[in-house]
Amino acid sequence: MGILSISHSTNLLSKIIKIPQNNDWYIPTRRKTRTNVVVFSHQGGGGNVIKSSNLSSVLTERSSSLVSSDHAATTLMDAGNLVLSQNGKNQTDIVVKDIVPYGGPTTTTTLIGLDDGIGIVKFLRGKKFFVTGSTGFLAKVLIEKILRTEPDVGKMYLLIKAKNKQAAMERLQNEIINTELFRCLRQIHGKSYQAFMLSKLVPIVGDICETNLGLDEELYDIIADEVDVIVNSAANTTFDERYDTAININTRGPCRLMAIAKKCKKLKLFLHVSTAYVNGQRQGRIMERPFSIGDCIAREKLIPGVPPKYLPTLDIENEINMILKNKGNIEDNLLAQKMKEMGLERARRYGWQDTYVFTKAMGEMMIDKLREDIPVVVIRPSVIESTLNEPFPGWMEGNRMMDPIVLCYGKGQLTGFLVDPNGVLDVVPADMVVNATLAAMAKHGTTQKRDINVYQIASSVVNPLVFQDLTRLLYEHYTSSPCIDSKGNPIQVPIMKLFSSSEEFSGHLWRDAIQKTGLTAMASSNGKMSQKIENICRKSVEQAKYLAKIYEPYTFYGGRFVINLFSYSSITEGNLDATGKVVVM
Repeated sequence: MGILSISHSTNLLSKIIKIPQNNDWYIPTRRKTRTNVVVFSHQGGGGNVIKSSNLSSVLTERSSSLVSSDHAATTLMDAGNLVLSQNGKNQTDIVVKDIVPYGGPTTTTTLIGLDDGIGIVKFLRGKKFFVTGSTGFLAKVLIEKILRTEPDVGKMYLLIKAKNKQAAMERLQNEIINTELFRCLRQIHGKSYQAFMLSKLVPIVGDICETNLGLDEELYDIIADEVDVIVNSAANTTFDERYDTAININTRGPCRLMAIAKKCKKLKLFLHVSTAYVNGQRQGRIMERPFSIGDCIAREKLIPGVPPKYLPTLDIENEINMILKNKGNIEDNLLAQKMKEMGLERARRYGWQDTYVFTKAMGEMMIDKLREDIPVVVIRPSVIESTLNEPFPGWMEGNRMMDPIVLCYGKGQLTGFLVDPNGVLDVVPADMVVNATLAAMAKHGTTQKRDINVYQIASSVVNPLVFQDLTRLLYEHYTSSPCIDSKGNPIQVPIMKLFSSSEEFSGHLWRDAIQKTGLTAMASSNGKMSQKIENICRKSVEQAKYLAKIYEPYTFYGGRFVINLFSYSSITEGNLDATGKVVVM
């Protein structure tokens, strides 16, 4: 999914993520039962697993099931106890040991082991990686964590789009090695930092959109002979991207990469980074399950009064052929807009919100179709935002997803938005996504079972952030830490108004624009200037309305992503020790 940056303020981030501030917030302990289950009971006041004071009731009302899994366990909440019971699947049992209360920075470091540890460091040692999308936000956090966790990892071949080797090396230096994200590694290695990084990171000139990824024969053979793990993090994340562009990267790209995976002699795992929102317009509790070729969410919904035979059937090959046919019949000056419109129309026809998540879902389908006996893990994070802890709090890059709305609000340019006040914004910090990714990588890269496993990394069930709570947090933040205008004065912002209808939101935008520009007063004194300002206001209002329309499927999203116990343990407890066990600091 896209990226959300609320602020680089650790204080605000801790409020949004709802970090426990004392031992009374979430203190699970283990006690024995007669049956083969593990029961955790809350030791603080009230007997609930999650303390919900000062938070929306949605937190408790929508969390009747905290975590569940198609892989390991189904979770039931009953009278203050969290009971984990087997679901009958033939998967490795996951037993969580020695869970201790969060005690702040003075607490003695304690281990949370998954049996004898996940074995992440052991798995990483000596392994060689091939990473696409390596200069992207999440991939860089993953690369940094791997190098910091296990410096004895093998080489990491990074696919970089560039015209030649020199240009690829420049991008490696400018966009990875010399960035702020890697400052901890820079401090660890000191003067040998550059040498260390260049001994591990190998830029590979290529393009996910080209046959054989644009690799020359020598590089292709090196990848095929040496690589243990393939990580596909390449994606086009623009919601309303041209259909031809999005399908080429998000759907056909994984196909090209899978073709190379089949040539790899030592491959232990194919890990694909997707998004939780590939679940499209599914509603309610959404479980972790892979897509199969031809799956269509519109058919799942079974529209009342419409016989199944009249519902659309998704054929990916037909979609690709339709694009090629239409491109030949559209004039060049209209092509870009027509391709954008086609992407949104096809996505909504089949039950997805937009072109981005639709083409990502089709990419997952193609991976499942082509994988044969290759072990596959699909990581589905929700909205990825800035780091919570590692390598340091608040690191962020780019300006996507909700960023424009948050920034415009802080600058006083947007005082309301189209959103369900009781809806949930599903956000997860980048380092938590990476923790879960490494845990899944080690688990399935070690067992190498010839199957496909899906992990949703999300917060809407276990720790939902309700929009009306978010507006309060943003108001408090910008009140205490306001943006500064061009004259050096702090910008005062009102609490953001939330509108549930497009008509109300549109009316608010016009009233707000007129008030800020003094358009009514100018109308009588200077007609020419008034017309110019009115045109500016109209353009601003239309831009805000378009933004709201694009975001509407997410700001009114009715799905809640259930995550399994394995992912939950990996992302909530943070760091890893030298044996790959999760460490609570």
